[in-house]
Amino acid sequence: MCRLVARLLSAVVGGLSLCDLPPALGDEGSEDWGLHAQSTFVGQYHPGFPSAFSGPNSLDAHQQARETFDITLYGGLRPWNGAEVWVNPEIDQGFGLSDTLGVAGFPSGEAYKVGAANPYPRLPRAFLRQTINLGGEPSNIEAGLNQLAGTQTADRVVLTLGKFGVVDVFDTNRYAHDPRADFMNWSIIDAGSFDYAADAWGYTYGAAVEWYQDWWTIRSGLFDLSKTPNSKALDPQVFDQYQFDEELEERHALFGQPGKLKLLGFLSHGRMGSYNEATAIALQTGLPADIAAVRKSHNKSGFSLNLEQQLADDIGMFERAGWSQGQYEAFEFTDINKTVSFGLSLTGQRWGRPDDTVGVALAVNEASSAAKRFFAAGGLGILVGDGRLLRSGPESIFETYYSFAAFSGAKLTLDYQFINNPAYNRERGPVSVFGVRAHIEF
Repeated sequence: MCRLVARLLSAVVGGLSLCDLPPALGDEGSEDWGLHAQSTFVGQYHPGFPSAFSGPNSLDAHQQARETFDITLYGGLRPWNGAEVWVNPEIDQGFGLSDTLGVAGFPSGEAYKVGAANPYPRLPRAFLRQTINLGGEPSNIEAGLNQLAGTQTADRVVLTLGKFGVVDVFDTNRYAHDPRADFMNWSIIDAGSFDYAADAWGYTYGAAVEWYQDWWTIRSGLFDLSKTPNSKALDPQVFDQYQFDEELEERHALFGQPGKLKLLGFLSHGRMGSYNEATAIALQTGLPADIAAVRKSHNKSGFSLNLEQQLADDIGMFERAGWSQGQYEAFEFTDINKTVSFGLSLTGQRWGRPDDTVGVALAVNEASSAAKRFFAAGGLGILVGDGRLLRSGPESIFETYYSFAAFSGAKLTLDYQFINNPAYNRERGPVSVFGVRAHIEF
């Protein structure tokens, strides 16, 4: 503990040496600044599918195609030892299928809840990251997006402060987490039940602290919720509506292959509506259930397990399982209270293309019984709401992709998803979604 306190003080006042700290790491190979960029295009199409009825938040039963495009600049500098400041100005354009509505496990992680026909600028990330080395085996860090080249020790504390995505730090997974590089479905790249704090684009203000020691890591974070659920604006009042996240990670070797297991919990405090209250009013008045009419301060919690396991040099597997409290509305992410997902990722070295990747995954999502009664009464969630729900069932999703390395830094991906019972509705679907993704970074 003395060493940890000394490192924290040293980072603040510039060089106090209060304990027997390990010597400072050399500057050889360390970057003082970095500049990178990426651009991603995603096009998705689904043919017409069976539908007994549809509502305001339904996936359009007629065939449709939509596209999204973004370009991001990653600018970073090192103001002092162990620190990195990054800003990510971005230009976005396009729409998700049906304006990103109709499926709880939405098929494109590149489709935000805000769409626009014309390109528009925004700033998703602007943050400070401070790494405090505590000793242990040193390792080299390669330069990359939001990462300066340098060196760090196995035992360390990492503080991230500013505007960024909660899932930049929490619920990460080597095989299923990046819609620009691997799977694309929302409930496969993240735990669908993790209702993480975010604006409509998926980012928020907050702070996270990570403590790495030997074979384990503890992560804690405090983040700002939206002003109202699923809105563009974050709450301007500090500690008015917030979320606390806690994650425990253990690292292991299974039959000589590395793996990680993470346990994540969250607690959100915000003005959110009770499904049962909104449904009761709808049954009395004969009007569609309105969740906004019953919003008041509540606490909502949830947890998830996240496994990544290398099986061989070219094969890895992942699995997630999550649960969140089902009596209150989804606040930020999507309308999922229970979820299980798992899959495999295989690089192409066995057929002479080591930079190619093929993936296959399955996700099964469920809403709580209170949420389903709310949807049956005409209620609308963040992504789903068919106006009624006569026969409900679990939303099951199969996804597979092949990522082809076209040239250095550029990849072209073909993606297919099969969605059964979209929005938990047995009266609609199934639907097939075909996708293509072009991604380049430098």
